[in-house]
Amino acid sequence: MKSILGIGNALTDILAILPDDTLLKKYHLPLGSMQHVDMETGDRIWSDLREIGVKYVPGGSAANTITCTSIFGMPSGYIGKTGDDELGQLFKSTMEQFGVRTTMLHSEKSSGRCMVFITGANAERTFADYMGAALEMGPDDLVPEYFKGYDYFHIEGYLVQNQDLIAKAVQMAREAGCIISIDMASYNVVESNNAFLHNLIDRYVDIVFANESECRAFTKTDDTVEGLRELSRHCKTAIVKVGKDGSWLKEGDAEYYIPAWPAAPVDGTGAGDTYAAGFLYAHSLGMPLKVCGEVGSIIAAKVVEVVGTKIDVPRWKAAKEEIRALIAKYDI
Repeated sequence: MKSILGIGNALTDILAILPDDTLLKKYHLPLGSMQHVDMETGDRIWSDLREIGVKYVPGGSAANTITCTSIFGMPSGYIGKTGDDELGQLFKSTMEQFGVRTTMLHSEKSSGRCMVFITGANAERTFADYMGAALEMGPDDLVPEYFKGYDYFHIEGYLVQNQDLIAKAVQMAREAGCIISIDMASYNVVESNNAFLHNLIDRYVDIVFANESECRAFTKTDDTVEGLRELSRHCKTAIVKVGKDGSWLKEGDAEYYIPAWPAAPVDGTGAGDTYAAGFLYAHSLGMPLKVCGEVGSIIAAKVVEVVGTKIDVPRWKAAKEEIRALIAKYDI
């Protein structure tokens, strides 16, 4: 089976379901936003969350995707940077428990964390990130050996802000013969790195995952389908996710709308990351574009039914059965 390597911010997700938005107001966190906080603020928020009750889940966008590809059975690797502390050790050991081969670089700073506040009937997510050691990863940390033997290289879009790191990473991945994919991650990252991102995708990236706001920021096009078509002019395969309404795919002349798979959502955390894992897994099997999108939709529907980014065993079993039934129609 083909293999995949991911690179991303090694963060531990600290998940809390809040009864109201009081805590958000206390720390001036707009509902639905992602805010970066310093160490002091991060510690104060963490202290408040402990009183409410939290769940610790090693994460970060690329780590979520790579964990899922490993569970699917793809040989999967991950590059990230943590502190030499409890959260760093938790991150590494958990990834390895899921079968991921980790290349964990170390920093003197403490490990990064992403505090996720889940509020309201629609399970709206608000993020407060302390990046810590993750921000210390740089181009000098990378060596060609990290990329050898992998068929895919998946980039977390948040890392685009570290332009020197990503420029070196894609060069090494291309020299290693990898198919390169990127999840755009955030519309504000796209807006603030637009020229670099255009150059990166035009020159190196084969598969692009974006949501509607990210696609709009990249293409300057408000219409979803027109945005998809413009995005596809810059890469081989373009995917625009439209949340509960599904996704749009385009590759060459082929263009498909994929409805969302039925689900009873409680938390949207990790849905896009998981969708990417399903898509890339099916792609690695040589599945047609439409089937890749359907596999992504199936597995994304499972993660929104749990709090956090880790799908439980019964849902994984159901997803694999549904996916097997789907791909059994094709000769692989």
